[in-house]
Amino acid sequence: MAYVVTDACIKCKYTDCVEVCPVDCFHEGPNFLAIDPDECIDCSLCVAECPVNAIYAEDDVPQGQEGFIQLNAELAKGWPTITQRADPPADHADWAQVSGKLQHLEK
Repeated sequence: MAYVVTDACIKCKYTDCVEVCPVDCFHEGPNFLAIDPDECIDCSLCVAECPVNAIYAEDDVPQGQEGFIQLNAELAKGWPTITQRADPPADHADWAQVSGKLQHLEK
Protein backbone atom coordinates (compact mmCIF):
# COMPACT_ATOMS: atom_id res chain seq x y z
CA MET A 1 0.00 0.00 0.00
CA ALA A 2 1.44 3.35 -1.04
CA TYR A 3 0.58 6.88 -0.07
CA VAL A 4 -1.31 9.09 -2.49
CA VAL A 5 -1.36 12.84 -3.12
CA THR A 6 -4.93 14.03 -3.64
CA ASP A 7 -6.90 17.03 -4.90
CA ALA A 8 -5.86 19.37 -2.06
CA CYS A 9 -2.32 19.61 -3.47
CA ILE A 10 -3.37 21.05 -6.83
CA LYS A 11 -2.26 24.68 -7.15
CA CYS A 12 -0.93 24.65 -3.56
CA LYS A 13 2.02 22.33 -4.13
CA TYR A 14 3.61 22.66 -0.73
CA THR A 15 6.83 20.66 -0.75
CA ASP A 16 7.46 20.16 2.97
CA CYS A 17 6.69 16.46 2.44
CA VAL A 18 9.55 15.79 0.05
CA GLU A 19 12.29 16.55 2.57
CA VAL A 20 11.18 13.82 4.97
CA CYS A 21 10.80 11.10 2.37
CA PRO A 22 13.56 8.52 2.91
CA VAL A 23 13.21 7.02 -0.59
CA ASP A 24 12.65 10.11 -2.75
CA CYS A 25 9.33 8.92 -4.16
CA PHE A 26 7.86 12.37 -4.82
CA HIS A 27 7.68 13.68 -8.37
CA GLU A 28 7.00 17.29 -9.34
CA GLY A 29 4.65 18.61 -11.96
CA PRO A 30 3.73 22.19 -12.80
CA ASN A 31 1.20 22.59 -9.98
CA PHE A 32 0.98 19.21 -8.21
CA LEU A 33 3.16 16.55 -6.60
CA ALA A 34 2.73 12.83 -7.17
CA ILE A 35 3.98 9.80 -5.25
CA ASP A 36 5.36 6.86 -7.20
CA PRO A 37 3.67 3.81 -5.64
CA ASP A 38 6.53 1.57 -6.75
CA GLU A 39 9.02 3.67 -4.75
CA CYS A 40 6.89 4.49 -1.68
CA ILE A 41 7.72 2.35 1.36
CA ASP A 42 4.59 3.31 3.32
CA CYS A 43 6.49 5.07 6.10
CA SER A 44 3.83 7.83 6.45
CA LEU A 45 6.39 10.52 7.32
CA CYS A 46 5.04 12.78 4.59
CA VAL A 47 1.46 12.84 5.89
CA ALA A 48 2.11 15.06 8.89
CA GLU A 49 4.22 17.47 6.84
CA CYS A 50 1.44 18.43 4.42
CA PRO A 51 -0.23 21.66 5.59
CA VAL A 52 -3.35 21.05 3.48
CA ASN A 53 -3.83 17.35 4.36
CA ALA A 54 -3.45 16.19 0.77
CA ILE A 55 -1.65 12.89 1.44
CA TYR A 56 -3.47 9.68 2.36
CA ALA A 57 -2.72 6.01 2.59
CA GLU A 58 -4.07 4.30 -0.51
CA ASP A 59 -6.76 2.53 1.55
CA ASP A 60 -7.85 5.80 3.16
CA VAL A 61 -8.18 8.07 0.11
CA PRO A 62 -11.37 10.13 0.59
CA GLN A 63 -14.47 9.05 -1.26
CA GLY A 64 -14.60 10.56 -4.71
CA GLN A 65 -10.82 10.89 -4.95
CA GLU A 66 -9.97 7.28 -5.69
CA GLY A 67 -8.88 8.30 -9.20
CA PHE A 68 -5.84 9.96 -7.66
CA ILE A 69 -4.40 6.51 -6.90
CA GLN A 70 -3.94 5.78 -10.60
CA LEU A 71 -3.19 9.42 -11.42
CA ASN A 72 -0.22 9.50 -9.01
CA ALA A 73 1.18 6.33 -10.57
CA GLU A 74 0.84 7.70 -14.10
CA LEU A 75 2.18 11.19 -13.43
CA ALA A 76 5.11 10.03 -11.31
CA LYS A 77 6.44 8.02 -14.25
CA GLY A 78 6.83 11.14 -16.40
CA TRP A 79 7.73 13.82 -13.87
CA PRO A 80 11.14 14.45 -12.30
CA THR A 81 11.91 13.47 -8.73
CA ILE A 82 11.88 16.28 -6.17
CA THR A 83 13.91 15.92 -2.98
CA GLN A 84 14.23 19.45 -1.59
CA ARG A 85 11.61 21.86 -0.35
CA ALA A 86 10.77 24.73 -2.68
CA ASP A 87 8.53 27.74 -2.26
CA PRO A 88 4.88 27.10 -3.13
CA PRO A 89 3.25 29.02 -5.98
CA ALA A 90 2.63 32.71 -5.27
CA ASP A 91 -1.15 32.22 -5.09
CA HIS A 92 -1.05 29.02 -2.99
CA ALA A 93 -3.02 30.56 -0.11
CA ASP A 94 -5.90 31.37 -2.46
CA TRP A 95 -6.23 27.66 -3.29
CA ALA A 96 -5.54 26.05 0.09
CA GLN A 97 -9.20 25.67 1.09
CA VAL A 98 -10.63 25.07 -2.40
CA SER A 99 -11.88 21.57 -3.18
CA GLY A 100 -12.64 19.95 -6.51
CA LYS A 101 -9.52 21.26 -8.25
CA LEU A 102 -8.86 18.37 -10.64
CA GLN A 103 -9.76 20.51 -13.66
CA HIS A 104 -6.87 22.82 -12.70
CA LEU A 105 -4.23 20.07 -12.75
CA GLU A 106 -1.47 20.82 -15.24
CA LYS A 107 0.24 17.79 -16.67
